[in-house]
Amino acid sequence: MNRYLVPICASLGAIGFVLTIWMIFNSTPTQVDYQTDEGHVFLSGSSLFFNQKIFYYHVPHAFMLFAAVATSGIASILFLTKRVQKWDDIALATAEVAAVFGAVVLVTGSIWAKVAWDRWWIWEKRLTMSLLLWLTLIGYVLVRRFAGASADRLASGMAVFAMITLPFIYFMVGADDSHPQAGPDGNVATQDPRMRPTFYLSVLTFLLWFVALAAARIRGVRMEREVRELRERGLDAGVLA
Repeated sequence: MNRYLVPICASLGAIGFVLTIWMIFNSTPTQVDYQTDEGHVFLSGSSLFFNQKIFYYHVPHAFMLFAAVATSGIASILFLTKRVQKWDDIALATAEVAAVFGAVVLVTGSIWAKVAWDRWWIWEKRLTMSLLLWLTLIGYVLVRRFAGASADRLASGMAVFAMITLPFIYFMVGADDSHPQAGPDGNVATQDPRMRPTFYLSVLTFLLWFVALAAARIRGVRMEREVRELRERGLDAGVLA
């Protein structure tokens, strides 16, 4: 089953992506808010119209970012406590995948912010912490490439730190913030029922992509490690110069 996991998830994800594109632009309504003033009804300034459709990519990528960071953090804790190499392979692979999803979250969020706030970036709490999380992931990748023999342990600590930031990012929206709330009263929970099928299909689609990317990268990391170990044995045995 493991050998078929990546192609199956990738294929289903590609099908889901095509379906979500069709549904986003054909069956989901545009986001329009109305407000009343002295009996008159008029459009609210919070209406995003067609631009709201980036929501179907921004939020699912944020979900997958959280899943990848949590997986990397838990695997890092297991590696630090058990010193079993497979956990480090999982931590490294999912951290790299998380860095990619994090970049998409920041880019799509900036596009949304330009429409909603007429600014590409606002230094609000959640946005600042999200940027810190992504920079931590980039730092993790750089440490694994250039920190030498202690890179795995140092990077594991960074992955655990990244995981700790997740609840802060999720709940770090106050009354003075413009960013939509998360949780039971948040944008996802209160969205138009006509938007939900497309949104949930989009979440499933990117979940399949996350599994495919993580599984493929875990396999690649393991193979890279085995090649390094074989080379070191060859050097020790004098077979390689």
